[in-house]
Amino acid sequence: MKYFLIAGEASGDLHGARIMKSILKQDVAAKFRFWGGDQMEAVAPGLITHYKANAIMGFVEVLMSLKKVLNNLEHCKSEILKFQPDVVIFIDYPGFNLRMAEFSKKNGFKTVYFIAPKVWAWKENRAKKLEKYIDLLLIIFPFEIEYFKKWKVNTKYIGNPLLDEVADFRAANPYQKGNEKPILALLPGSRRQEIKLMLPIMLQTAAKLNQFRVLICGAPGLEYDDYEPYLKEGVDLEFGKTYSILARSEAAIVCSGTASLETALLNVPQVCAYKASPISIAIGRLLVKAKYMSLVNLNLGRLAVPELLQEVFTEERILSELKAVLPGGKDHEKLMKDYAELRQLFGEHGADTRAAKEIIQLIS
Repeated sequence: MKYFLIAGEASGDLHGARIMKSILKQDVAAKFRFWGGDQMEAVAPGLITHYKANAIMGFVEVLMSLKKVLNNLEHCKSEILKFQPDVVIFIDYPGFNLRMAEFSKKNGFKTVYFIAPKVWAWKENRAKKLEKYIDLLLIIFPFEIEYFKKWKVNTKYIGNPLLDEVADFRAANPYQKGNEKPILALLPGSRRQEIKLMLPIMLQTAAKLNQFRVLICGAPGLEYDDYEPYLKEGVDLEFGKTYSILARSEAAIVCSGTASLETALLNVPQVCAYKASPISIAIGRLLVKAKYMSLVNLNLGRLAVPELLQEVFTEERILSELKAVLPGGKDHEKLMKDYAELRQLFGEHGADTRAAKEIIQLIS
């Protein structure tokens, strides 16, 4: 059977690759065409457009790149029609993917959405599009099970694929901390505008923490030149080693998003933060209704990981919150218990295998 996948970010590329591997185990004759990245391309041929050529985030940034977005939509539509897939699989990336879902459904293709749009946080009207244009919605967060009961969309909770990613990493990379200098990991996001706004503050803070070796986790969609203007002596930047760095780290300062959850699953004390353009944040505060920005806190339903948004993302606050969650800090033991509860809440491994099984059943 033929599968068309659309992933618009580094995390989507990771999940897309794992789903493709699982599909191939159950459908050895599977053929793929996809928007994705290096990891998906390593599984099978069929890459049309690389996600790093299209990474845009923020209300203002999207408006400024509107022509590019529209051209991408038309290009993707033509590729779907040319390929005539048995199913179109949308991985996160809702601004783009919901438009493609409408097009795909209207043209008679089966549709699967993997990692639901965050309609529980904002733009809840998007759930009506899920009802109308999606044949199967595969969700990965436990709190979404109850939320989607109020919408008429075929929904399946398959577990969280990051459990498998972390388990696979630990199996292949057994590690015990030695006598090396403690590491402070910096994860300033996966987009250039996030690096520009967040990394300087992270580095100013790290400069006050002489007891740590500072390592920046380079995002897959970015290059050295994106970080170079902000780098300082004594700070190292490494690409493709996020899990390896986190597994060896004493603590981390993390941009809100998937990285916050990965940091928790690797049991690293963290401070979660986010900073964007003032206009984007102002609009976001009007529209976003989620109580928390960290996926750790959203799934637990309480403030477990410290969150610093926009004007409170300062050197002083980061230092204060880090001190509290580091070993020996007043909140450290509580945070470790919260992490353990989070892992139990997600359930068993095997999310990608279950996703592939559901997709194949839908189109058989």
